[in-house]
Amino acid sequence: MLVAAAVCPCPPLLVPEVAAGAAPELDPARAACADALGVLAAARPDRLVVVGPADGTTGPEVYPQGARGSFRGFGVDLDVTLGPDPGAARQPGVPGLPYGLAVGAWLLARTGWADAPVEGIGVGESLTAERCAAVGRDIVARAGRTALLVLGDASACRTLKAPGYLDDRAAPFDAAVGRALGAADVPALLALDIVLARELKVSGRAPWQVLAGAAEDTALAGTPLYEDAPYGVGYIAATWS
Repeated sequence: MLVAAAVCPCPPLLVPEVAAGAAPELDPARAACADALGVLAAARPDRLVVVGPADGTTGPEVYPQGARGSFRGFGVDLDVTLGPDPGAARQPGVPGLPYGLAVGAWLLARTGWADAPVEGIGVGESLTAERCAAVGRDIVARAGRTALLVLGDASACRTLKAPGYLDDRAAPFDAAVGRALGAADVPALLALDIVLARELKVSGRAPWQVLAGAAEDTALAGTPLYEDAPYGVGYIAATWS
């Protein structure tokens, strides 16, 4: 049973050590993410599932509580774990967190999350909407009260200096996504164009559609918290409760 969801952006720049001198520019986004996690905690879930992008993943990849991630690839000596480290994730063969889930782990640590056990699921951009929705249904089919932290960015093509350069389709796409996430509009999220999302370098499409599948049989209401495009990349935060 899905009791709440938080949607947050996941650029590594959200981590102040990575952003360095540009860190204050994303303070509103960080504040929105903290508010979103507060909604999850207030729902008192039995478990939290963190869903985020995972490049190169052909199917959903599961990361246990305590799985480790790092921002060393961004020039910062900073490591994170997904929730409190129970020790099991130290065993050989446990994959390291992709960057999106590493940002999620950082957000949880920043807010002192200790309200419920945590696990992560990475989904790649090749997963169809139907497969993503099925992943979401599987997540909430387990017993207990489940909350989701859903990570992903909108288009990376909002300005000339954006990572994907300027694409006139980016702003309308992001606006539609913002409306859907802010209104907990499951059909609109499931209808997102996978090809267009890939062309616009949208990392959140698959995680958002996992959320849509998880929420299909619920009556959750959406609340928009943040929407902007600093650095030419669309960032959206919202809650479903």
